[in-house]
Amino acid sequence: MDILAAIILGIVEGLTEFIPVSSTGHMILTAKMMGYDDQTPLMKTFEVVIQLGAILAMAIVYWQRILSLLGFIDSKPLGKQDTKASRLTLMHVLLGIAPALLVAYVAKDHIKSLFSADIVLFSLVAGGIFMILAERFNRSKAVITAQELDEITLKQAFLIGLYQVISVMWPGFSRSGATISGGMLSGVSYKASADFSFLIAIPIMCAAAGYELLDSYRYFTADVMGVFAAGFIVSFVVAYLVILAFMKYIQRVRLTHFAIYRFILAALFWMFIMQ
Repeated sequence: MDILAAIILGIVEGLTEFIPVSSTGHMILTAKMMGYDDQTPLMKTFEVVIQLGAILAMAIVYWQRILSLLGFIDSKPLGKQDTKASRLTLMHVLLGIAPALLVAYVAKDHIKSLFSADIVLFSLVAGGIFMILAERFNRSKAVITAQELDEITLKQAFLIGLYQVISVMWPGFSRSGATISGGMLSGVSYKASADFSFLIAIPIMCAAAGYELLDSYRYFTADVMGVFAAGFIVSFVVAYLVILAFMKYIQRVRLTHFAIYRFILAALFWMFIMQ
């Protein structure tokens, strides 16, 4: 891999990691188009590196919330009463990530066997349908019980964690797509679901990346560090800009729009690449 390829893959990772289009799916499809084997140890190590760049971007955007959860600062919403029922806690985060981490650990070998372009294309379509159904359900204001992030209940956090398992077991389904849709199906607003999805992405991606690095640290050799650094930096910058843009325009870009994109991508890739 050269610097140009690292930059392209870094852009793809940054663009897709936190929006509901499946970064894993895009990485597999992009690598296939560029002639790379996505499952080689070196490529998997590179993907972990650029994921860390995206994680860093997310951590910077949510640094105040992270410090608040850890008890270092008080980020109580202005004008709101400070009650246990209206504050997001570490328990919410733990309930949101525990199911996926448990399943990923127990079924890691089976999950790795599912990483293929065929499964990704099917998952893009299935995930898109799931997102459309979730959005239609959430349109009824009567079902929304948590408009803001701090109003999410422990039960809703756990349900979102269960929905996240779908993306773990189904490469290409999209972690953010599963969690945002799961939140909306659990009575959480679109924006609050996206906020919670982004927040729990930090620990779960750190855990996944850390586990992978235990097996692949030996691939950090001098001849690839330039490529790794380029991918990391590009992924960080692009992901940071995407997160800010997505949260700013979240009310204008619905899940259905992302679903339609997924359908088109799957169809084009099937017609022109897979055939």
